[in-house]
Order: sequence, then C-alpha cells, then structure tokens
Amino acid sequence: MQLLAQVNLNPDPDELPGGNVLSALTDVLAGFALVFCLIGLVVGAGMWAMGSNSSNYNQTLVGKRAVVISAVAALLIGGAAAIINFAFDAGRTI
Repeated sequence: MQLLAQVNLNPDPDELPGGNVLSALTDVLAGFALVFCLIGLVVGAGMWAMGSNSSNYNQTLVGKRAVVISAVAALLIGGAAAIINFAFDAGRTI
C-alpha cells in the first residue's frame, strides 16, 4: 500500500514527441483566435454605432454583445497559460 501513495507527476512538454511542434501550433492557433477577436470587436463596434444612430435597438444590442464577447475571448486567450498554470499548481497542492 505504501507504493501506491508515492505517485509523482511532473509533466514536461519538451519530453513529448513533437512537443515543440505542438507548442508552435498552439501559438499559431492563439494568434488566429486573436485576429478573429479583433474582427469581431470591429464589426460589433460598427453594428453598435450604426444601430444607435438609426435607433435600431436590436442591432445596438447585438453589436454590444459582439464587443463584449470579443473582449472576454481575447482576455481568456491572453491569460490562458496563466489560468492553466494556476489550476495545475492549485491541483498539485491538494
């Protein structure tokens, strides 16, 4: 029973076969996601402006939502590594 209690976990992405490729792919995907967030923010801001100038409540609401969703998505993409590292470190202290 003593052997079962002494399990260690030390993940190291550099030891994975193709780990550097996976890391580069993750960076590329995050870059594309940020570009899409920027597009969503610009389109949403344009819809918000056009809707508010034409008194179109529905278009204004959709534009506001697109701006907020784009901003939150960019925040999560930017903080993804910190969020994952925080959760992993918190899990290691359990």
